[in-house]
Amino acid sequence: MDISGLFSVKGRVALVTGGSAGIGRMIATGLGAAGARVYICARNAEKVASAAASIPGDVIGLAGDVSTLEGIGKLVGEITAREAALHILVNNAGTLSDAPLDSFSEDQWDDVLELNLKTPFFLLQKLLPLLRAGGTAERPSAVINIGSVGALKIGPREVYSYQASKGAIHWLTKSLAKRLASENVTVNAIAPGFFESEMTVITDDAMRRMVESAVPRGRTGTPEDVAGAAIYLASRAGAYVTGSVIAVEGGLSI
Repeated sequence: MDISGLFSVKGRVALVTGGSAGIGRMIATGLGAAGARVYICARNAEKVASAAASIPGDVIGLAGDVSTLEGIGKLVGEITAREAALHILVNNAGTLSDAPLDSFSEDQWDDVLELNLKTPFFLLQKLLPLLRAGGTAERPSAVINIGSVGALKIGPREVYSYQASKGAIHWLTKSLAKRLASENVTVNAIAPGFFESEMTVITDDAMRRMVESAVPRGRTGTPEDVAGAAIYLASRAGAYVTGSVIAVEGGLSI
């Protein structure tokens, strides 16, 4: 057995949505450092260009709004014009709304479900020709959906549409994995726990102690933790894994 390239993604082409910040940027940075060509997209053109320039490796920033079918179509058109195949799709772009049950609004429901659930499905659908072109029996193309520990354990915040969307993403992952397995495309999900980002901010020492005390590993996640999981799923090492939800949360959901 030759394991020298078991975890390699060198030369693979990846797209990471929401790749200019947070977990998306962590994954994009890891894939870029490991030798993949990485496209990152986000709505803000200046922000995505700055992120692409600051991430080491072959990283290309594309401005686009994937919350609409029109925006998805434009992004897919740009990727198709540049690449004959796509090997890695990371559906990371997402949002959340936090509001009391009695006042939780329809907009707070719809905005979250649109981006967190509808977008990953239709982006995958439109990118299927490129993903099929990139996969082989030995090295399938890899779709990685970003779920959440919030779909494995109910936390203290009132984020109803977020938790519903992430629970649905976990099951959508399994459904798509079963459908696409024979076409050399794997579909898995990563369910991150508490990673410090623009979306999850630790505001003071008391909050840090509270968060860390809830995690059996005793700390928040690092970029290496989530990037490592993504690289595993996208490499030859993860070729026989599909339909799985990998919790990267230090034991928080136990």
